[in-house]
Amino acid sequence: MTITTDKVSSEQELKIQRGIRLAEDELVTRIQTALDNFRDLKNLEESQYRNLLHVATSTDSPEVIKNFLRYQVGRDNKWGKGKNSLAESIIKDIDHWIHQKAIDIAKEAEVAKGSPKTNEIKMDLIRRYLGYGARYLKYKRDGES
Repeated sequence: MTITTDKVSSEQELKIQRGIRLAEDELVTRIQTALDNFRDLKNLEESQYRNLLHVATSTDSPEVIKNFLRYQVGRDNKWGKGKNSLAESIIKDIDHWIHQKAIDIAKEAEVAKGSPKTNEIKMDLIRRYLGYGARYLKYKRDGES
């Protein structure tokens, strides 16, 4: 049974929060893998990554975040270029894994298909994913060596 209103009950909200918490390990693993696979990580400045986090916290649109990432790729080489860029790795995770995870969480919580709540779930996952990336980037740049 799927509830057809845009509002969610407290029971649904609890299911959503549980689904998000259960996704956290994979969010951490995915962003760490993206950062580990990026060869020019030493060139990426923490301030540039923090700017990405700022964009993610100031919008409710995944497309705005992806637009910012593509803009960064166009500006200079610090995010890499083309298919092998860190930006494209992040965009792929947003478009595929995070998108599907948001749909799965919404479905499990019986949120109506196409509800704006699904986008809220997706944005929460994106923000967490990028936040975990900021922590890991700090480790990779300053703590690993």
